[in-house]
Amino acid sequence: MDTQKDLAQIQKKGITQEQIERQLHSFETGFPFLKLKAAASPENGILVLNEAEQQTFIKRWQQYKSHGHRITKFVPASGAASRMFKNLFAFLDAPYNEPTTAFEKEFFAGIKKFAFYPALDDACHVSAGQGVEALMEAGDYKAVVRNLLSAEGLNYGQLPKGLLQFHTYPDEARTPLEEHLVEAALYAASGYNIDVHFTVSPEHRPLFQALVDRLVPIYNKRYGGVFHVSFSEQKPSTDTIAVNMDNTPFRDKDGSLLFRPGGHGALIQNLADLDSDVVFIKNIDNVVPDRLKDDTIRWKQVLAGILIDYQNIAFNYIKKLDSGRYSHNDLMEIVRFVRHRLFVDIPDLKDLEDTNLAIALRTKLNRPMRVCGVVKNVGEPGGGPFLAYNPDGSVSPQILESSQIDSGNAEYMKMFTEGTHFNPVDLVCALRDYQGGKFDLPKYVDPATGFISQKSKSGRDLKALELPGLWNGAMSDWSTIFVEVPLSTFNPVKTVNDLLREQHQ
Repeated sequence: MDTQKDLAQIQKKGITQEQIERQLHSFETGFPFLKLKAAASPENGILVLNEAEQQTFIKRWQQYKSHGHRITKFVPASGAASRMFKNLFAFLDAPYNEPTTAFEKEFFAGIKKFAFYPALDDACHVSAGQGVEALMEAGDYKAVVRNLLSAEGLNYGQLPKGLLQFHTYPDEARTPLEEHLVEAALYAASGYNIDVHFTVSPEHRPLFQALVDRLVPIYNKRYGGVFHVSFSEQKPSTDTIAVNMDNTPFRDKDGSLLFRPGGHGALIQNLADLDSDVVFIKNIDNVVPDRLKDDTIRWKQVLAGILIDYQNIAFNYIKKLDSGRYSHNDLMEIVRFVRHRLFVDIPDLKDLEDTNLAIALRTKLNRPMRVCGVVKNVGEPGGGPFLAYNPDGSVSPQILESSQIDSGNAEYMKMFTEGTHFNPVDLVCALRDYQGGKFDLPKYVDPATGFISQKSKSGRDLKALELPGLWNGAMSDWSTIFVEVPLSTFNPVKTVNDLLREQHQ
């Protein structure tokens, strides 16, 4: 960087000059596409379990929970809900005053079905002197929307998804934050302890904290446990520098460098900070009301039981390798586990002497582990499960986003478009090694899996650098197990009208 002011700004964020230089180099060179072997499928890389197998893994998880392990439910919740209301913001700016598009008509036709309807009706009475129905009868539909989105009403256009009322119950309306607390009590409790961690934006943290402070005494009594709810924010040291279209550093009007949040991949640092043995990860908007939670609870326990089972096998093999007391047949047994249970192929295995083979196998066993629920592909957005090549020449299961796949490669695009499954961000992770130490998670990130996006600031175009995503590049060098889960466990809310789906009523 050119000036002492630049250096001071970088230092204040906790970023090194070397990191900045690497980021600037990435803008110049771009990121390579990944080399693919195949889309994962039930025939190659995805476990499909029968009823008896499901019950076995549920019991395995329940046994594990009873031994006092530290279990955490980790929920990325920092995003604002503004994209949920994109169509309604467009309605406010439209030249017409009554609902015209199919989206607008659906919203107003179902308005009484939304969990936030009573609060919206109250807000309309306060600001407009009459309720939602009266405003609609008078043709003042935009007043209703303004009271939903703006600060004069519920301010939903600026709040995070986690704090919006999603589901209606006889005595309450619940936000996604509350639904995640309930979920945690039902499958992630360790003894009486129920540990939940939300990543939030700094400006929203007081609102999250206020809701938690109100709820925890109630939920402790309701679910017979002790909730421990914590929050963290993306670290400034994970911000990335922005550049002009010619790849020179972008500067604000005052001459200072512009930094942007590095995307959800930055949360690998937040995950690494947890002092946990097992961590469940699920997006903030993927929740359902209590009447539909059974499938979610069952399959979270199944995934966790598989994780514990595979982790124990890996730990026992590592101990055997470390003891030095193993035979060639022992190594062949470990090869079968790595190849046929972890779906990892190590290049040139046949050429390795036993000592080098043991080293190669240990490397693939001694790393963080995650079990990923994948659902049948029905056209919803989400990363896909693949078998991909790694920098060391090995092949392993990976979750890939479309930006990582060469759209000019017809074979790869066929894999992507015809893939049987996708990943809805439904993960259970093991963060400790066989000796109980914490894995240094940033060491298992593939830095070549970021991507560059085009943005703007004050009317000026710029390029932004997104870090390797949390469930794709940031977990690239983890052991990954894909398990088919039912579509009933995947109910995201991308637009406000998704809340009118039967799954959210």
